[in-house]
Amino acid sequence: MNNKIPGVLLLEDGTEFSGSLIGARTRGFGEVVFNTGMSGYQEILTDPSYWQQLVVMTYPHQGNYGINDSDSESEGGPKVGGFIVHEIESLPSNFESTEDLQTYLERHNVTGLSGVDTRSLTVHIRSRGAMRGLVLSDKERASITDFAAEFAKLPKFEGRDLILEVTTKKPYWYSEKGKKTVVALDFGVKTNLLREIAMRDCKIVVLPANSTKKEILSYHPDGVFLSNGPGDPAVATYAIETVKQLLGETPIFGVCMGHQILGHALGGRTYKMKFGHRGANQPVADLGSGRVEISSHNHGFAVEAGSLPPGVTVTHRNLNDETCEGIECLEKRAFSVQYHPESAPGPHDSSYLFDRFIGMI
Repeated sequence: MNNKIPGVLLLEDGTEFSGSLIGARTRGFGEVVFNTGMSGYQEILTDPSYWQQLVVMTYPHQGNYGINDSDSESEGGPKVGGFIVHEIESLPSNFESTEDLQTYLERHNVTGLSGVDTRSLTVHIRSRGAMRGLVLSDKERASITDFAAEFAKLPKFEGRDLILEVTTKKPYWYSEKGKKTVVALDFGVKTNLLREIAMRDCKIVVLPANSTKKEILSYHPDGVFLSNGPGDPAVATYAIETVKQLLGETPIFGVCMGHQILGHALGGRTYKMKFGHRGANQPVADLGSGRVEISSHNHGFAVEAGSLPPGVTVTHRNLNDETCEGIECLEKRAFSVQYHPESAPGPHDSSYLFDRFIGMI
């Protein structure tokens, strides 16, 4: 890149990582997390689950294939608080590319850093845990004399409801063609999740996260889908209460945040993980079939398996750390998974989950 402007990532524990500013020349703030995917940066940037997070990519080269018109997971551009990479490519090579990554970030007023020692930064997060960070120019960093006081002025992420900041403000039909009707509660839904359900001959209406049972049932749904999304699930009490009221009324399928909301509605608890799971290479065991799925993840909270009451079964476990990755309650016709079956890193390891949902309908 020409005209490099020196910048720094300042973590709330006082650690600093230097680099050069990319994208918009603005301050970036968020929870610093890392993603181990070797590709998929456009999907990551536009995934609402990354709302107000500074995403560190562990794979060194980003932007190689540019930005295209079909890989975004939401409308309105990037949802991240900032993007941190080792090297950004300014001359992408892909026949579908419409612009380079640097231009895309700048156009959407998203800042970030390149030239960062992302391996060292990732090791630091794994050791100390996910924490808040600031992306600053060197000039702005020099003006901060008390970093603790600076972070004291900024919001924390534990106990914070981010769902209402990303959910749709009014209902809309994603698909109006199909034999069955599915209501999708939008906690920060990815477009590809809706696409997978629509492909199975379903009409889909997307509703705000704080919709009531009455509003949901007014569409006479054959099934309810609980989407992915950002933030702490425990504080989304409106969604938990609504799902609790819906149990037994209609088949329910949850993914990621939807899995955590369902876990609470069934009587369980969630907890914040040290640094979470984010990437496209997480091995998950289906405890029923014994199959292992290579799965895509993006979450910083997890369902506490030991908190689940009788009648709720753990169906999937992460083979790296034994995290609960799936639950079901046959009596209430409800099930969920923590990972993203639509992302298809396997590539088709987890598509059966959508078929199972349609089968329940």
